[in-house]
Amino acid sequence: MNAGTHPTHDTSPSGTVLTSGRNDSAVDRATEAARRVIDALLRTDRGNANLERVAEELNGVAQHLESHSPAVEERLIDMWNGEGVTRHDPVTGLENAIAPPLVLEGKSDGSVEGTVELTLAYQGPPGHVHGGVSALLLDHTLGVANAWSGKSGMTAQLNIRYHSPTPLFEPLTVTAKLDTVDGRKINTVGNIRTADGRICVSVEGLFIDKTVPRPR
Repeated sequence: MNAGTHPTHDTSPSGTVLTSGRNDSAVDRATEAARRVIDALLRTDRGNANLERVAEELNGVAQHLESHSPAVEERLIDMWNGEGVTRHDPVTGLENAIAPPLVLEGKSDGSVEGTVELTLAYQGPPGHVHGGVSALLLDHTLGVANAWSGKSGMTAQLNIRYHSPTPLFEPLTVTAKLDTVDGRKINTVGNIRTADGRICVSVEGLFIDKTVPRPR
């Protein structure tokens, strides 16, 4: 995860919104529809949902979109612009159907925070979030916290502790804050907690600032 200078963002009563805002664009509506399809496929009665027809129609949609796709190399660069808070990333990206998406706000104390409700697409144990998904959310949020504090670094190490199962279908708060800086080493901490304040997952992250010269 890399997060550096962040673009201009909106301000809410509780903080500065660091992620892209929702709008009524066609791509946002299409991506939201894709999220509904993903969720519906996981919920549907596989024996009575006429999935042959569904597959045919979805393949038609995919073929149409692929016919209007630029070269992958172009999209790789376009999707990286924005330093961790783009419209395409897999955590906060409104144009990415696998993103929940998480909305993050920067606080005056230097922390960042967002609330999200995860559904079946993110399940590990029955009724609970997959541990790898929790790690993804935290890695990304730590990187955005670094950017909010004016630092930029690549993930070198995550020490994750799973305190208790993280529930699906409930509001979860994801938070992070830069802790210390030692030369090129950026240490950032964060957690995921339930609405009643119970910590489900906590993390200590080490990031390496590529802009600081190595000591000779």
